[in-house]
Amino acid sequence: MTQIRTRAAVLRAMGTARPYADSRPLSIEAVTLDPPGPGEVLVAIKAAGLCHSDLSVMNGDRPRPLPMALGHEAAGVVERLGDGVTDLAVGDHVALVFMPSCGHCDPCAGGRPALCEPGAAANGKGELLAGGKRIHHDHETLNHHLGCSAFADHAVVSRRSLVKIDPALSFEEAALFGCAVLTGVGAVVNTAGVTAGQSVVVVGLGGVGLASVLGALACGASPVIAVDLSEDKLALARTLGAVQTVNAADPDAVDQVRALTRGGADVAIEMAGSVRALDAAWKMTRRGGTTVTAGLPPADATLAVNVVSLVGEERTLKGSYIGTCVPSRDIPRYVALYRQGRLPVDRLMSGTIGLDDINAGFDRLHAGEVVRLVVTF
Repeated sequence: MTQIRTRAAVLRAMGTARPYADSRPLSIEAVTLDPPGPGEVLVAIKAAGLCHSDLSVMNGDRPRPLPMALGHEAAGVVERLGDGVTDLAVGDHVALVFMPSCGHCDPCAGGRPALCEPGAAANGKGELLAGGKRIHHDHETLNHHLGCSAFADHAVVSRRSLVKIDPALSFEEAALFGCAVLTGVGAVVNTAGVTAGQSVVVVGLGGVGLASVLGALACGASPVIAVDLSEDKLALARTLGAVQTVNAADPDAVDQVRALTRGGADVAIEMAGSVRALDAAWKMTRRGGTTVTAGLPPADATLAVNVVSLVGEERTLKGSYIGTCVPSRDIPRYVALYRQGRLPVDRLMSGTIGLDDINAGFDRLHAGEVVRLVVTF
């Protein structure tokens, strides 16, 4: 089969000066894709969300091999199937998931595909799950971003990076389920195991943090408290159902949350990607409570924890990657909750842009002006 000609947003250097609209770290390039190999699928991308995980690669907080075709939160249509892919058909609508799962390693066999060892190794090397790279620019081979490289008209991905979705769901909405919703709602449902009546505080109200607010409300948590530096995001959280909001810049923010929850929240969830925010979330958690973080600060960031409190108060501190999700199980469940009106994910969308405007879009994301901008194709 012949190669596929397409366009992709390519990152060639990290740490470029802002504003990105001027420095243009993402160049829109004509590239070619190898046809899908065994166990792989060619997807026509229809929508892709701008996420802080993309931004952290651009600014160097999360180094990845370069040059790289960026983008990991997306939805599209199956255009071509590689050998051995029998459970999808051309024309199926799919959401992309940024951690492929082999199904055979110890974490996968134990029901924790978010920790797939071959998947993590492939992502770290900028390869697909089966090994190797499928994106080329002239005579240069480009790296894949988390097995997706979704800021592009087309992508070749592993079948293990795809979940079939209801075609009635708009692509703009569907894209959010592969990252923001899986991570944010999953951290509440799977990692923390929130139950009805528990108090929950969410620190950091980007797309993932606001998805956590929605997830806590869907679980029947009470009260649900939202914490952020942005008054606009705090206002949005209130419209979504957060009964109380606290500005993280207030010197007594921790004391406010502890007062609202009579000594601290049962569950505190940190989504800001900041050690300072995680420290605040830890201090907002009650005795015997659970602090969950899915934020990704720079790789050398560390947190100081008082061990006596950890032991004497039977505290729990947990990391959450992709919301401890089983994507093939959880995406359909979360879509069903959305259909029932219990998980209004569409409220997280800040608008749509074209691929040529992606650098300016990341400026807006960095400035905190938007929750989720979506590139449409």
